[in-house]
Amino acid sequence: MSAFEVFQAIILGLVEGLTEFLPISSTGHLIIAGDLLKYTGDQAKTFSIVIQLGAILAVCWHYRDRLRAILATLLASRTSQRLVFHLFLAICPSALLGLALHSLIKKHLFTPFTVAIALIAGGFIILLVERKERSARVTSMEELTWIDALKLGFAQAVSLIPGVSRSGATIIGGLLFGLSRHAATEFSFFLAIPTMFLATGYDLFSSWDTLSSHDLPFFLIGFVVAFASALVAIRGLLWYVAHHDFRAFAYYRIVFGLIVLGYFLLIAQS
Repeated sequence: MSAFEVFQAIILGLVEGLTEFLPISSTGHLIIAGDLLKYTGDQAKTFSIVIQLGAILAVCWHYRDRLRAILATLLASRTSQRLVFHLFLAICPSALLGLALHSLIKKHLFTPFTVAIALIAGGFIILLVERKERSARVTSMEELTWIDALKLGFAQAVSLIPGVSRSGATIIGGLLFGLSRHAATEFSFFLAIPTMFLATGYDLFSSWDTLSSHDLPFFLIGFVVAFASALVAIRGLLWYVAHHDFRAFAYYRIVFGLIVLGYFLLIAQS
């Protein structure tokens, strides 16, 4: 493996890990990073699936004690049972729509233009949501009702559109539905675990024929870097939401969306 390939794996792993759980769309960042690094095609898509798995495991590691407690008390605790049931409900919309529309989305919406427009539109939506002061009805995940969970599931399903951002859709949806910033962010992290495991497992199974033993070191570097950087991003976001709103992410989305749009329009004309 060349030094440039190591560099590619590190940069793409960092991009995935740092953007997956922030409301700024990891898809948009990976598309432009992959294009700049000249790493595109089927293998690149499979690589993005593998490093996404590293990001998911970072969530599991951060919440390992709580996850163990939930599993240990699942048969006896109504609180644990309710949380698992709410996560199941919240998964259903994106899982069903994803299965039904997966090929259409990949074929027609997985384009730089779609990602750029979704980034910009999402930025303006965040600004609109943040303009209104609201008191939180739900301050922790344990206070969620099954209706709240289902609403958040439909919010997450919007992120099937590339560039929307799964975490952005669930967090901002949570704010609209009466969750506190911390509750919305934390539920988004917990919801990411089953959602992303299912999506990654499905994509990895579909792309299995593109893998070879020669790719293992490259994929392993990206996986480890994505895990480590995602852990930093998760802890950073939890600290951030305790002290700030999401306007900074909105402005970043708008600026980055314009950059993506301009970048690929220039490529198309050249």
